[in-house]
Amino acid sequence: MPFYHKLGKIPPKRHTQFRKPDGSLYSEQLFGTIGFDGMYSNSYHEHRPTQVKEIKRQYSVAPKIAKENNMQSYRFRGFQVKPEKDYLESRKAVLTNSDCTIILAAPKELQTDYFYKNTDADELIFIHKGTGTLRTHLGNLKFEYGDYLLVPRGIIYKIDFDTEDNRLFIVESRRPIYTPKRYRNWFGQLLEHSPFCERDLRKPTDLETHDEKGDFLIKIKKKDEIFEMIYATHPFDVVGYDGYNYPYAFSIHDFEPITGRIHQPPPVHQTFETDAFVVCSFVPRLYDYHPLSIPAPYNHSNIDSDEVLYYVDGDFMSRNDVDAGHISLHPAGIPHGPHPGSTERSIGKTRTDELAVMVDTFKPLMVTEEAMKIADEKYFQSWLEDNH
Repeated sequence: MPFYHKLGKIPPKRHTQFRKPDGSLYSEQLFGTIGFDGMYSNSYHEHRPTQVKEIKRQYSVAPKIAKENNMQSYRFRGFQVKPEKDYLESRKAVLTNSDCTIILAAPKELQTDYFYKNTDADELIFIHKGTGTLRTHLGNLKFEYGDYLLVPRGIIYKIDFDTEDNRLFIVESRRPIYTPKRYRNWFGQLLEHSPFCERDLRKPTDLETHDEKGDFLIKIKKKDEIFEMIYATHPFDVVGYDGYNYPYAFSIHDFEPITGRIHQPPPVHQTFETDAFVVCSFVPRLYDYHPLSIPAPYNHSNIDSDEVLYYVDGDFMSRNDVDAGHISLHPAGIPHGPHPGSTERSIGKTRTDELAVMVDTFKPLMVTEEAMKIADEKYFQSWLEDNH
């Protein structure tokens, strides 16, 4: 959960007169979540943020479902998703349920000519390949390989890439995304045993303030449809804000792994949570140090959740034949574990250099048509002894 942040110019008291040098008022906006009960920020604008000139196209971007009720384990070869110029068109939903959608994207365009706002979902954007700047109406964030960018719902943003070679792993969440509550004290501060702390969370800087009138295209996502709307003033016209609701960045390389004498369960890798799914980070770490330890994970039953693992880099010791950009899906209802031979190979090893992102959902995921284009449909047979 972000902590208090202030950027730019704000008045001493909220909801009071805040005047420009010419004596006119700045326009205040409460930017909040969960009605008036969740995190919020108060922002101050050069112009009223309500001036819509024209409503243009409305079109569906709903995922097309190939398997609504799935019990098959899959591997998806994520880097087979073809790059596309436009940022939004490059986003391919591969797995989805009523709480979240998992997306792969390979955008090539360095800068879009529009702004984007997702009104339904927080977006957790993991940067697998690429560098650039996340530009938002509440400030900018530089990003690079290994960064999580957490963009709360309603944030107006653009992404500027430095090159055309970009790969993104995105989780859209219809529930707010927080840091795990067991890592926070009752004030909300991250505790001493947390695998990261507030120093690791990068807050927005370089607040852009554009005092411009004209025609500004914002593409707004609502209920799996895009609405193209023309605003009369530049969306990045904020002169200052303060509060708790803003985008931030966290690098997977700043996650400090929790280890033990015997194999630790997946929750020790948890990085983000909602009440509908969790996100974990697997990072280079020392292995278990009990003299009889087995570093490979034990077989476990997915009874209550679907497990999605996105392979980023390194040698993932519990799997055979996985490369960067691969996604494994192990659905609820059936057990899974190390591939044959992985348990024996892990004994005696002292560390792992794996890097991966895991998403565990509490509702089953549906497999999309885009996912089936890159699917290994024989993956479920990879645990058979005869295949090794």
